[in-house]
Amino acid sequence: MHHHSTEQWQHTHDFNLDTTKGERNTRLVVILTACMMVVEIVAGYLYGSMALLADGWHMGTHVAALAISLFAYRYARKHASSPKYSFGTGKVSALGGFASAVALAIVALMMGVESVSRLLFPTTIQFNEAILVAVIGLAVNLVSAWLLHGGQAHTHHHHDSDHHHHHDGHHDHNLRAAYLHVLADALTSLLAIIALFTGKYFGWIWMDAVMGLVGAALITRWGYGLLRDTSSALLDEIPDADTLSRIRQSIESNSDNRISDLHLWRIRPRHFGVIISLVTHDPRDPEHYKALLKDLTNLSHITIEVNLCPD
Repeated sequence: MHHHSTEQWQHTHDFNLDTTKGERNTRLVVILTACMMVVEIVAGYLYGSMALLADGWHMGTHVAALAISLFAYRYARKHASSPKYSFGTGKVSALGGFASAVALAIVALMMGVESVSRLLFPTTIQFNEAILVAVIGLAVNLVSAWLLHGGQAHTHHHHDSDHHHHHDGHHDHNLRAAYLHVLADALTSLLAIIALFTGKYFGWIWMDAVMGLVGAALITRWGYGLLRDTSSALLDEIPDADTLSRIRQSIESNSDNRISDLHLWRIRPRHFGVIISLVTHDPRDPEHYKALLKDLTNLSHITIEVNLCPD
């Protein structure tokens, strides 16, 4: 029976991003966006502008999506050290991003349906008032995008075994999702302004609907890209073929070693967990094989199984 401590063989399972700034900025953006949503909806009713009203409700769906991002940040931080999660809560970021990608797709669909409806049934708009509110909305969205972009630029990782920080904010799917929602809002505001100006000065009322369709197409493209990236993380798609190849080369550099099974998955941005099962005529201590992988600094969790070749 062992009577001594096993602490020297233990390591942390907190593989999360340090997202303090991203969370703070997302909270501020939620407040700004919610206030602007109320202003646009009220203005839309007062001035009879379907463009503003639709943009206001569209902004409301983004408030809900941004709230998902904020919840994901808080949940990941609260449960970062919970033993219930074998590899921490790093994937909550991807899960929040995935949910927001679905919300983006729904927003694009709603915009498309509303735009077709306006093509068929044009509405009368009080252009001056609507343009003023749309410009204010665009300004709010640009400030929000700047805040979130700043959060992306300063997002970094933390892990007890790391001795340096990696500036890799674009891999925070949660922050990227919030950023895309704000960009989508800015885009719809800009398109609304263009449509309102052309409607006012050239009488092109149909431009409002056309710009809505253009915005829906662009948002669909953004949402698809985010959905693709987050789903690959959630489904543990092999994240880095180069790392996989380097693992094989490092272990099989000794001609007697053969990898029989290999699993590589992303724990957090640019850091992976790996399970290696190998066969050899000359079994060594697992630490020997881990030492062969010492140059692969992006491996945060390594499990080695050594099997004796029977022949």
